[in-house]
Amino acid sequence: MADDDYYQILGVQKSASSDEIKKAYKTLAKKYHPDINKEKGSEEQFKKISEAYAVLSDDTKRSQYDQYGSTGFHQQYSQEDIFRGFNVNDIFGDIFEGMEGSPFEMFFGGGGRKRKTNRGHDLRYDMSVTFEEAVFGVTKEIHLEKANSCSSCEGTGAKGGKKNTCAQCRGTGQVRTSRRTPFGTFMQVQTCDQCEGEGTTAHDSCKECRGSGRVITAQTLKVKIPAGVDNGAQLRVSHAGEAGLRGSPAGDLYVFLHVQPSDMFERHENDIYLTLPLTYSQAALGDEIQIPTLEKEVTLKIPAGTQTGTKFRLNGKGIPYLDGAGRGDQYVLVNVLTPVKLNKDQRKLLEQLQTFEEKKSLLDRIKSFARGEK
Repeated sequence: MADDDYYQILGVQKSASSDEIKKAYKTLAKKYHPDINKEKGSEEQFKKISEAYAVLSDDTKRSQYDQYGSTGFHQQYSQEDIFRGFNVNDIFGDIFEGMEGSPFEMFFGGGGRKRKTNRGHDLRYDMSVTFEEAVFGVTKEIHLEKANSCSSCEGTGAKGGKKNTCAQCRGTGQVRTSRRTPFGTFMQVQTCDQCEGEGTTAHDSCKECRGSGRVITAQTLKVKIPAGVDNGAQLRVSHAGEAGLRGSPAGDLYVFLHVQPSDMFERHENDIYLTLPLTYSQAALGDEIQIPTLEKEVTLKIPAGTQTGTKFRLNGKGIPYLDGAGRGDQYVLVNVLTPVKLNKDQRKLLEQLQTFEEKKSLLDRIKSFARGEK
């Protein structure tokens, strides 16, 4: 690489700052790492950008490279000298942060990698609640049969809880082997097969759980349903899932709520709707009636001449918001009832009314309705 321009390889200007050089290298490393890019030549390109970064990220080497040029620099520095002090942990730890089995871990060693944990499985529980329970909240008991921590060994899987440091990995949970590549000696990291990555092994396995650290038992849990939940809501109960293997963390329990519909109200988010049937006389003459709400009855004044489809709003009579910041509203929708069966007196009164109404032609009534007149 004596004739290569390190700045050009990383795609930065000669005046680039350390942060700009590091950012450029991260981008290219993600693109050309041999475990990510399987195209021919990616390994050689990765070697080039790694060498360029090893030089330009070191102030002393960069200064000498700028002073003597590529050819003069390589007369002073061998390949081993170039990579001496090159902190791959910092760079690749950033690039592949949070990736299980990342190229960094497989080729350069785990650095600060945590031991493997055999976390327990998450569980799902479907719960049916009434409309009222969803509105006001409730605490309910649920009964589960699941893998729980073994009481005999306290979840360790070892008789008496006695465990030893794994002899093969010496407590790290990893076994490392080195191999040479065209751009250096790299370390391959694998999970220890003796302790399954935990770093410890049981002196004697617990007979109760057969070394797993958990047993199947029945358990009763109390789940608090907050006021205002809606159909399809999910509640997460941390660490209430299955116990992990040999003391590893438990999974979570997810409760899926199925809210039964109300016989009276229709829900739209945090607002509720109530259909109010009015007789012809109530709508025409007006009235004061008792209206049911979620908590108690309230008085609603019906103005004379109220039509079907009229909507009344009761502020703050709806469903509580989950964050506790107030409530929705209740809407009352009017539906004027048309009598189906009439007695003799009712029929006589309506016939008299009909005679009065016929003074206006049908066409005039249509025009008046279109103008919003009653």
